[in-house]
Amino acid sequence: MPKLKTHSGTKDRVRVSKNGKIRIGHPNLNHFLQKKSGSRKRSLTGLKTYKGKTAKTIRKKLAI
Repeated sequence: MPKLKTHSGTKDRVRVSKNGKIRIGHPNLNHFLQKKSGSRKRSLTGLKTYKGKTAKTIRKKLAI
């Protein structure tokens, strides 16, 4: 059976932690930052952890 190819867009955006958790950073923090308020920019920092059905789909795209 052939190996699965990794979805390259997912590979660039997602990190898998040591314990297998799916961690994704928030979007909308790369450009046009001048018009966004400071509190909005601060709320977009950090990583979000996914679990359940969403995590299963992401693992399938990463061929894990």
